[in-house]
Amino acid sequence: MSQTRGKYDFCIGLVLAMSSSIFIGGSFILKKKGLLRLARKGSMRAGQGGHAYLKEWLWWAGLLSMGAGEVANFAAYAFAPATLVTPLGALSVLVSAILSSFFLNEKLNLHGKIGCLLSILGSTVMVIHAPQEEEVETLNEMSHKLGDPGFVVFATLVVIVSLILIFVVGPRHGQTNILVYITICSVIGALSVSCVKGLGIAIKELFAGKPVLKHPLSWILLLSLIVCVSTQINYLNRALDIFNTSIVTPIYYVIFTTSVLTCSAILFKEWQHMAADDIIGTFSGFLTIIVGIFLLHAFKDVNFTLANLPLSLRKDERAANGTLLSTYDCFNHDEESSACLGEIQSTESLSARRNGSLSAF
Repeated sequence: MSQTRGKYDFCIGLVLAMSSSIFIGGSFILKKKGLLRLARKGSMRAGQGGHAYLKEWLWWAGLLSMGAGEVANFAAYAFAPATLVTPLGALSVLVSAILSSFFLNEKLNLHGKIGCLLSILGSTVMVIHAPQEEEVETLNEMSHKLGDPGFVVFATLVVIVSLILIFVVGPRHGQTNILVYITICSVIGALSVSCVKGLGIAIKELFAGKPVLKHPLSWILLLSLIVCVSTQINYLNRALDIFNTSIVTPIYYVIFTTSVLTCSAILFKEWQHMAADDIIGTFSGFLTIIVGIFLLHAFKDVNFTLANLPLSLRKDERAANGTLLSTYDCFNHDEESSACLGEIQSTESLSARRNGSLSAF
């Protein structure tokens, strides 16, 4: 009976996690559409300090969608392992990228399409091989887990490292090193996920009619969650303000997810009863998602399609003939692409004639 209940909870958590990604990914599109409508009307833009978006229903629809996604994500932790829920958050980036290409006319290049495909494949592999965490159904059991020496050592190290980064490393290198602020919000995020997991259990007990509000752990978890989330938002915003979003997003995803996987493995002992193939599958799926997110973000400004592929395949041939012009330099500037390609073709033709080849004709 408990095994059937466990599978039922797993499916609920999986559906909630995927729904969260859809809602959050779609919220960015709704907000963007609302801001674009305001820009066409001539209203002061948000980037210039304007607040006209508060009167735009599309923006509010995006905000409500974001809220629904966060609620679904919160609920997913109460039913499914954090090792499954957290990596699936990458799907929100994928949903946003796909919807942008349809509704915002933002081009999704070849690298982006491959990145989306890899993210889907990686997520599928992780779902298939996801670990089954130890059953924790009451706050008393959660309290026992939080008091485990392994987790106490981990949490202590997280707090010490975060304080050092905040008060020692941050003031000196935070403006120049992208890893400082991202590491702070990522490792603190591991503790926030543990708090969410505990609060999810408390809410389930509350609906069951148990006196959860009298349990001190409920208030400790709530206070800890507020502190952790506030710290995350603060330092993530600092990183986004200083560094390029296309760089911050994949790095944050990798470090945050790795921290959550480590914390979850220590707290819930998810990996103890996993077979070797499931462990390899979980890590393989996670690495596949990382590669997909990297391709989606790192090359999003490169105008590269299947039509350009034959030119890139001749890159080595041009280099051997003394042509060092990069194909990516051509594809990055649409207005210069014709002249750039013409130069490549003329150089290839000259090289072919020097080599006695008739292919240039």
